[in-house]
Amino acid sequence: MANAAPAANGANGVATAAPKNFTFLLVPEFSMIAFTAAIEPLRAANRVSGKTLYSWNVATLDGNDVMASNGVRVMADRKLVDIAAGGILLLCAGLSPLAHARPDLLAAMRLQARRCEALGGVCTGSIILAKAGLLDGYRCTVHWEDLVSFSENFPELEITSRLYEIDRDRITCSGGTAPLDMMIHFIALDHGRELATGVAELMVHHFAREAHEPQRLSILERTGVRHPKLLQAIALMEEAIELPVSVDQIADGAGLSPRQMERLFRMHFQKTPSRYYLGLRLARARHLLGHTALPVVQVALATGFASPAHFTKCYREAFGNTPSAERQSPVKARLPLSEETS
Repeated sequence: MANAAPAANGANGVATAAPKNFTFLLVPEFSMIAFTAAIEPLRAANRVSGKTLYSWNVATLDGNDVMASNGVRVMADRKLVDIAAGGILLLCAGLSPLAHARPDLLAAMRLQARRCEALGGVCTGSIILAKAGLLDGYRCTVHWEDLVSFSENFPELEITSRLYEIDRDRITCSGGTAPLDMMIHFIALDHGRELATGVAELMVHHFAREAHEPQRLSILERTGVRHPKLLQAIALMEEAIELPVSVDQIADGAGLSPRQMERLFRMHFQKTPSRYYLGLRLARARHLLGHTALPVVQVALATGFASPAHFTKCYREAFGNTPSAERQSPVKARLPLSEETS
């Protein structure tokens, strides 16, 4: 996997700049799409330019191969402790990042933070960096699915919902295909817009998103709904999870009568507005149970349930399990709530 080359001599015999080196540190269950979206633009930049502008290698904590969340194994070039000083180190994670944040990994990352040019996390790699104390005082981001639990686990951090954050010598990226946008941004900074555009075209990436663009699809894209007032009602529900408001207030805020809103939710979702709203809150609760150490009673409060007993009753009806039992069960892939409870 390593791709490195010595500095080449230019036409005038003067040595050209050495390629910028990236090390990708992979932990078990890392996101394959985020990893490849980060590494492929570097290869493409070398190809389009006809020069070795970038080099890269893959490391793991112990130097052994590692399995991604999709079951594909990747061979490492070296152990984490053996990577050269300098360059950019990006930690790629995916599922269950806190479970893989072993003390020896955290200690090794703290050491590397003093040796590398810049340090970053891709997808949920930000969570491991935060656990190691390496994001203190920096802006950072993480995959949208983990934004709420990340904020709950690390309330002292300055966390944003941006696609990627570059704050001095810290780089964090939300995952999925966002690393592609981030790397094209780096290529533009290093070698100009023309090369960055060539890389995007080679990768059939019609446009590179800016860092500030939203991670998630719009509500229209997620639901297929085009009725503007219904979209506004859903947005108001999503904004009021911890402190729920009444359905009548949602209707009023969206410019609908309660009867009109009832009709629209039944037409588009075959659910009442209150049932849809409850589903959003329970989806948030399920994520917090799986990704934070918050007590069940705190999860209930964070999702708008004043009574733990009521929370447990609603949770069991939706998922067939109590919140406590859910937390004790093995981690498993989740379907979106709309698929699980429809």
